[in-house]
Amino acid sequence: MASDRLLLEGLQFFGHHGDVEAERALGGRVDVDVEIRTDLTEAGRSDRLAGTVDYVRCYDAVRHVVENKQHNLLEGVAEEIAAALLTDERIDSVRVRVAKQPPIAGVFRRFAVVIERDRAGGRA
Repeated sequence: MASDRLLLEGLQFFGHHGDVEAERALGGRVDVDVEIRTDLTEAGRSDRLAGTVDYVRCYDAVRHVVENKQHNLLEGVAEEIAAALLTDERIDSVRVRVAKQPPIAGVFRRFAVVIERDRAGGRA
């Protein structure tokens, strides 16, 4: 497995996810961080986009899942993001962190889940 990493950090979108119907109807901000493991040797040596994973396409894939799909759980959002990214054969594995601030009383910054998946369909 590649030890090089491509990071997409601090992505923010507006999505309609949650176990409560009102939360899905109103929507809210969803924060996403992605770590992609891939071999970046060719890109580093050639300095050409063709030799790497295009992070703009990765961003678009994450945005599509968060903004155009609905999930009851953050786990579902993260799983679909991981699956979308792993369609690129150059990606060996992904680590996806999805967070939101649910509409509950209390003092907290946000709740999050982190999953890791690899090309074989398992945990990285």
